[in-house]
Amino acid sequence: MLERLREVLDDERVTEAELRTLTEQADALVRVSGAQVEAGEQRLDELTDDPASSLSDVAAELQRVEAARRILNEARSLQAAFGERAHELRTGWLARQA
Repeated sequence: MLERLREVLDDERVTEAELRTLTEQADALVRVSGAQVEAGEQRLDELTDDPASSLSDVAAELQRVEAARRILNEARSLQAAFGERAHELRTGWLARQA
C-alpha cells in the first residue's frame, strides 16, 4: 500500500476512481497501524508490570511496536502528501473541463 501511494505521488496518471480507492486504503492503513501501535503499547505495559515477564518478550514486543510505528509515521506522511496530490489533480481536471 505504501508503495502504491508513492507511485501515485510520482506519476500524474490516475483516475478519480483510483484516487477515491487509494484515499480509502490510505485511511485504513493509518487506522490499522495506529491500532497496532496502541495494542503493542498496552502489551508492553502489561509485560513491564508483570515481574514474571522475560526481557526477551519485552524486547520482541518493543520491536513490533517500533515497526508498526515506522509504518504508521510513513503512512501518515504519505497520506498527507497524497491528499495534496489528489487536490492538485482534481483541480487540474476541473480547469481542463472549464
